[in-house]
Amino acid sequence: MSASGGTKAIVAALAANLAIAVAKFVAFLFSGSSSMLAEAVHSLADSGNQGLLLLGGKKAQREATPQHPFGYGRERYIYAFLVSIVLFSVGGMFAIYEGYEKIKHPHPIEAWYWPVGVLVFAIIAESFSFRTAIKESNELRGNQSWRQFVRRAKAPELPVVLLEDFGALIGLVLALGGVGLALATDDGVWDGIGTVCIGVLLVLIALVLAAETKSLLLGESAGTEEVRKIEEAVVDGETVTRLIHMRTLHLGPEELLVAAKIAVQHDDTATEVANAINAAEERIRAAVPIARVIYLEPDIYSEAAASAGNNPAKTPGGPGH
Repeated sequence: MSASGGTKAIVAALAANLAIAVAKFVAFLFSGSSSMLAEAVHSLADSGNQGLLLLGGKKAQREATPQHPFGYGRERYIYAFLVSIVLFSVGGMFAIYEGYEKIKHPHPIEAWYWPVGVLVFAIIAESFSFRTAIKESNELRGNQSWRQFVRRAKAPELPVVLLEDFGALIGLVLALGGVGLALATDDGVWDGIGTVCIGVLLVLIALVLAAETKSLLLGESAGTEEVRKIEEAVVDGETVTRLIHMRTLHLGPEELLVAAKIAVQHDDTATEVANAINAAEERIRAAVPIARVIYLEPDIYSEAAASAGNNPAKTPGGPGH
């Protein structure tokens, strides 16, 4: 996985979650708090998720094969999607079930100092992990808002870690509130309510992650800035007179496919056209280094091609033509 994949943030989150999961399980055994059990399972699920992200990054580095000529870059999207499933099922649904059972059969919290102490420790540890994820993300985010970064990032790891850490911090606050109210009122129902709230939060985060990674799995185009750079690089005004239409597709977070129909001079020889295509490919790669797979089709510009715009079904040479 490249540095832009957020390996440092994943490792930091993994270390924090493993330590927190152990502490929460111990606190649950001593206190019997359902919020602590839900949070322990949550941290365990998060640890597994970070392991999945690291595994996906490793598998994505494999060389292309005849069966997979475009490589394995999308493995990172697949494992990120698995993370959302784990978070939904193991984290969210378990917490909702455990909270429901605690509300039906409440019992007081014993040894209150265990859950309170562990929750405070967990908030501190998760804050350091969240801080690392924010620092890593700021190097890539630029002028985008956090919402835009999560929605537009082509590398799935950092948005996943950001949302997991954010959800973990909110969940810890909910758990602390549930435990605190249960202790203050001597009513274990509040512990169950806090657990259900944690479960609902995890389900919502899992749905957001699933929606974003599904879009990446289906195939997203290059970002607006990359598209602009490619369009400017293709045309030199001499051999390539204009761009008729173009498609871009992310084969992985750091690998882009570019397919375009370009206009050349009607009296150019085959050698001149071939040289023009090679020169255009070099300009594209210089402008957008992740554009590693490029297919350029030469054509003679016509009004029909221009009026078809970006509709591949209507563009001359497109599907059905």
